[in-house]
Amino acid sequence: MATSSGAPGLSARAARLHDYDFAIRVHEQGRVVSVGDGVAWIEGLPSAAIDQLVTFANGESGLVFHLRESELGAILLDADTDIRSGTKVTLGEKRLAIQVGDAFIGRIVDPLGRPLDDRPAPDTHDHRWMDTPAPPIVDRDFVHDPLYTGNRIVDALLPIGRGQRQLLIGDHGLGKTALALDAVLNQRRSDMRCVYILIGKRRSDVVNVVQTLRSSGALEYSTVVVAEATQSPGLQYLAPFAGCTLAEAWMHQGLHTLVVYDDLTRHAQAYRALSLLLRRPPGREAYPGDIFYLHSRLLERSTVLAPALGGGSQTAFPIVETEEGEIAAYIPTNLISITDGQTYFDSDLFSAGILPPIDITRSVSRIGGKAQDKSIRAEVGPMRLDYLQFLELERFTRFGARLEASTEAKIKRGRVLREILKQERLAPVSATSVLAWLIAYNDRLLDDTPPEEIGAKLRLFSERTKNGPTLRDDRATWSVAVRSWLGWVHG
Repeated sequence: MATSSGAPGLSARAARLHDYDFAIRVHEQGRVVSVGDGVAWIEGLPSAAIDQLVTFANGESGLVFHLRESELGAILLDADTDIRSGTKVTLGEKRLAIQVGDAFIGRIVDPLGRPLDDRPAPDTHDHRWMDTPAPPIVDRDFVHDPLYTGNRIVDALLPIGRGQRQLLIGDHGLGKTALALDAVLNQRRSDMRCVYILIGKRRSDVVNVVQTLRSSGALEYSTVVVAEATQSPGLQYLAPFAGCTLAEAWMHQGLHTLVVYDDLTRHAQAYRALSLLLRRPPGREAYPGDIFYLHSRLLERSTVLAPALGGGSQTAFPIVETEEGEIAAYIPTNLISITDGQTYFDSDLFSAGILPPIDITRSVSRIGGKAQDKSIRAEVGPMRLDYLQFLELERFTRFGARLEASTEAKIKRGRVLREILKQERLAPVSATSVLAWLIAYNDRLLDDTPPEEIGAKLRLFSERTKNGPTLRDDRATWSVAVRSWLGWVHG
């Protein structure tokens, strides 16, 4: 009798049976019970876990979002309408991952990394989990390098450092997006890579942002992640995590990144809608109780890594919208407590024509001052306090009281400073230009300048500082340069 070389003494058929793996293979399969509003209820799949992917019979994907005793709720990641009751469902990957890498620079993608700019899909084989823990304390470093936004108020009075989380807060239409775009445009002078995340925005708003970035050349070092208002709530929920993951990959390569979340109000609303559709218990303002944890674990991923880990950084500019200036609402107070400071936009200042309408009295940067360049920090000094005193004195003059000469001088200088702090939209200025006007103001070179001529003086600084002293030059050199630009004779 013929025997198999692999199993002596056995026939070929018996050898095949001997080598066959009789392990039982379990293949779970569920089915859709109901579907609607971007949510599918599925029965079966007893091994499913929260945030695990599921695959529908038509090839579309979903994300397990809620578990019940006999069924689970999944959010749909596509706007497909072919999913019906009875559609078969199988389990997918345990965690959601997206592609990352340099192939995404200059691209416009959705939260799953799929192109939206009529170009081929980004060619990269690098992947990263979308939801990862924030770096532990031992892996972090102090914020020590400045990040200049190009805005005179922020760079002088509300300085920001690389790795900081600075909240932009205010009512709709006051310029929060414009300031964020200013910051992105201003990074063309640095080594930053930017990720701009648009959540729940109208198509016209998305087009305006993309065109601004493209026309200014900022798209060459930026990535835009888009989840429009017409897209599924699931994609809007994933958008900030996707953008953060893209920037995080560069941070771990030792690079510096800036992430703009525009805006987290709509992200919270999308999360609330999904939670209510999945019958989660509502809390304050109908938001689920874990909305604070959701945003905190997202923003905690922005930091500065220790030098041993490459020294990369991720700076976050979350945007939140208030209603009628109510900063004590649930989502704004959550984000204020999570971030390292806030830049508050006031509607009254906007109505008075003071642009950008940043209210210095309610704005703060808690850690950016330590990263501010020493030459700028030395010039700012008590300027913030002087400006706040001017605002109080100006209110006092409305009663028609007779003022002392010293008080009138303070009010006059305060009005000059207010004119200096006004700035056109999408017109970022360099850090050297900021230092120039600070020296001119502190040396009282602008005290007698009519308000309508302040803008021309500032444009002069922006032009002359391109070939002038650097931030490392001493004050005497800067003082001579500023006086010569203004036509003063240095005595």
